[in-house]
Amino acid sequence: MGLFQFVSPDIAVDLGTNNTRVYVKDKGIVVNESSVIITRGDGPRNVIAVGDSADELIGRSAGNIRIVHPLRDGVIVDYELAQTMIHYFVSKAIGTRHFIRPRVVVTMPSEVSKVERRAVINAMEKIGARQIYTVEQAFAAALGTGLPVYEPQGNFIVDIGGGTTEVAVVSMGGIVLSHSIRIAGNKIDEAISGFLKKQHGILVTERVAEQIKLDLPDVRAGRELEHMAVVRGRDIATGMPLTVDVNMSRVSEAIREPIKEILSAIKWVLGRIPPELAADILQNGIFLTGGSAALPSLDSMIATEFGVPVSVARDAGECTTLGAGYMADHFDMLGNIGRADG
Repeated sequence: MGLFQFVSPDIAVDLGTNNTRVYVKDKGIVVNESSVIITRGDGPRNVIAVGDSADELIGRSAGNIRIVHPLRDGVIVDYELAQTMIHYFVSKAIGTRHFIRPRVVVTMPSEVSKVERRAVINAMEKIGARQIYTVEQAFAAALGTGLPVYEPQGNFIVDIGGGTTEVAVVSMGGIVLSHSIRIAGNKIDEAISGFLKKQHGILVTERVAEQIKLDLPDVRAGRELEHMAVVRGRDIATGMPLTVDVNMSRVSEAIREPIKEILSAIKWVLGRIPPELAADILQNGIFLTGGSAALPSLDSMIATEFGVPVSVARDAGECTTLGAGYMADHFDMLGNIGRADG
């Protein structure tokens, strides 16, 4: 009887450039933390903080620390620290007592190299996963949105994460057509930071740039809006604290290029939809998920651009995790509906 107390639950790991979430079967999302590690020196042995605890130390610690983001543009770029980070999050989700070879559903972008894909699988093997199922983020997002992904119906999903934007048509339990670009929320934040640096001579943190993005009254450039924001940062010339008033309509203009790239990715997929599914898309529209899906008026911009109804999914930032979690809840069925590795 005692042995059965140590059986590990099935889990889903949504590896994100900015956040990693862990879903535990029948419990839901139990970990949602920043994908960041702080080390003193090189290597996993020198890790001093992981996740949200590391995020809180950024900008508040001595200068001899390294801030490492083990994932960039949705893929692992620092294998050893990614493994350390994943192990920390999974242990936190299911406890060290239960950490005995869990079955894992893990998300990844649709367009990754074999090396990038293998790195994710290897990381899961290293934490002791006895079976690994990989799922494309767009499919998981569509499933988590509640779309009928296993029906003979076309479902159009646009998942705008931190590192990648995934655009896909999903039907009959799989992805019919997809396109992935490594331009998403982070590139929008970088455009905002660059604008503030160039136009106002102020340096801001990633967190400030992201908050400005979320506070935009309208993402559409060229709209004359009398909306000003107070931005605090550091003067480029003197290094001293600086506060400036920023016209938010100018910020909308500054993010035009990354938004344009996202629109181009949507257009690429729309122009290649099989005729049999085109009517479904015209009727049901496009569904936006991901952390940047709720950018003000982005849905209206896409609808106007392509003449297709657009909806922002409920809990847009968690749809991918919830979809992968649904698969973890039904792990024994995955052999019939997808691809398992490990």
